[in-house]
Amino acid sequence: MITQIIGIRFDDNPKTYYYDSKGIKFRVGDFVVVETPDGLCLGKVSIKNHTISSKQSNVKFKNVVRKANVKDIEKLKKDKALEIRAFKVCNEKIKKHNLDMKLIKVKNFLDNTKLLFTFTSEDRVDFRALVKELASIFKTRIEMKQIGVRDEARMLGGFGSCGQPLCCARFLKKFQPVSIKMAKEQGLSLNPSKISGCCGRLMCCLKYEQDTYSNMLKNSPRVGSNVKTPKGVGIVKDLNILAQTVRVQLNENQESLPTQFNIEDIEFIEK
Repeated sequence: MITQIIGIRFDDNPKTYYYDSKGIKFRVGDFVVVETPDGLCLGKVSIKNHTISSKQSNVKFKNVVRKANVKDIEKLKKDKALEIRAFKVCNEKIKKHNLDMKLIKVKNFLDNTKLLFTFTSEDRVDFRALVKELASIFKTRIEMKQIGVRDEARMLGGFGSCGQPLCCARFLKKFQPVSIKMAKEQGLSLNPSKISGCCGRLMCCLKYEQDTYSNMLKNSPRVGSNVKTPKGVGIVKDLNILAQTVRVQLNENQESLPTQFNIEDIEFIEK
C-alpha cells in the first residue's frame, strides 16, 4: 500500500508530526487543519508530500482534515486575541485564589472544544475553584495542564549562553537525561551558573559530545594515576581529552612545573 504523507509542526513544538495528505499537494509553509488529541489545530507544513509504502512503516497515519482556508486563518487571529484575554484573566484569578502556580500559555482550538491553560508549579495545585470561575467567564470547557521547567523553556523560547536560540525550541524532539557526571568527564566548571540552561536544569548540550568523551576516557589515564613517560615516571596532574594530551609531574623533578605529553607517548602503570 502506498501512502503520501507530510510533516507538520505546531507553534510551540519543534517536533514534526506526520499525517496522511489524502492526495492533496502541499508546499513547505502551507497552513493545514489537522486533528490532535486536544482538538482541531492549525499546523504548518515543514516537510512536503513524499511517498512511503506499507513496508517502510507499520504506523497508521491520521488524515489531514483540509488545507487551511481564509476562514481558518481569520479564526486563528481571533483565537490569538482570545488567548491573550484569557491569559490576563487567568493570572488575575490565580492571584485572587492565592495559587502557587505560574501560567505559561493559553491555547484555544479551531473547533472551540476547550481552552487549555498550561502552567508550572513546584507542587500539586488545587485549581478546582479556578476552573469553575474560568468556565463561567469563557463558557467553554477548561483544562489545566502542568508542565516541567524544561517544557516551559521550549514553549517560551530564548537564547542560550552560546548566543544561539534554545536547542529545545529549535530542533530537540525530546529531552535526554543529563547528569553532573557528564560535566565532570568533559572537564567543565561545576559552577551551576556555568552549566545550567535558562530552565535552571543542566544544559541539554552536555549530552551531545558525551559519547565522544566517554570513548576517549577509556584509553586515557586518570588524574592522579602513575604513568611512564619518555622523560621518566610521574603522576598525571591534568588531562585534556579533546587534545589527547596529559600534564605529568615527573617524580625526578618535583620542583618543576608538570610536563605535557601526548597520550599515545605514555604508558599506564596504574590505570
